[in-house]
Amino acid sequence: MTNPQPPSRVALVTGASTGLGETLADFLSGQGWTLVLTARTASDLAVVAKRLTGRGGSVVALAGDIGEAAHREELIAAARSIGRLDWLVNNASQMAVSPIGPLLDHPLESFERVLRTNVVAPVTLAQLAWPLLKDTGGLVVNLSSHSAVEVFPCAGIYAASKSALDQASLIMAAENADSGVGVTLVDPGDMCTRGYEWAEPGFDRSTVPNPDATLPFWSWLTGRSPGEVNGRRYQAQSGPWDAE
Repeated sequence: MTNPQPPSRVALVTGASTGLGETLADFLSGQGWTLVLTARTASDLAVVAKRLTGRGGSVVALAGDIGEAAHREELIAAARSIGRLDWLVNNASQMAVSPIGPLLDHPLESFERVLRTNVVAPVTLAQLAWPLLKDTGGLVVNLSSHSAVEVFPCAGIYAASKSALDQASLIMAAENADSGVGVTLVDPGDMCTRGYEWAEPGFDRSTVPNPDATLPFWSWLTGRSPGEVNGRRYQAQSGPWDAE
């Protein structure tokens, strides 16, 4: 008896129950990828997983908080049990307060929570996933924000956390340039998401694009090798990306 072969490509996507994470999961599943998905809200994640599996997709859905070390271990164990990992997509993030307000008014708890989710979790997930990614010549995709590089009043600790993630990502890319694993940053641009609504309740989002505005970028990225995109930072709604 021969052992079953691992699937062709596998992605672990955090924050996959709504918004950009859900859109990316839907796209990759449609391309035949096997997915490990996580989000904090189990009911929302179950809806996404049911829809994708109903279309013939292969999905492992594990609800939990990526800020917790045990859950991060659980996610990597799931990828290991599948047999490979090609992409680690660190999409999950948190804002500090709703509605957004001045940085000096943020409570200490919000600093710790946001930094744990937006910086510590992505870096430690990359550490845990690295052996699997080396086996496949895989890619770490860290979701950034325009607030990481531009100053917006009231962007607060969220903006600072995205700046920190940018720098950590570029350092990882430089330190591991010859490893066969790529680390890339993606600024998805303004999008009409639940997080946007939470941060700025009442704001008119009628002209703000939906997350599917980023789909041409994700289609482009699936055709790139890790070496081509290592250490690069892309704006998902502003191609052509080969010129960036």
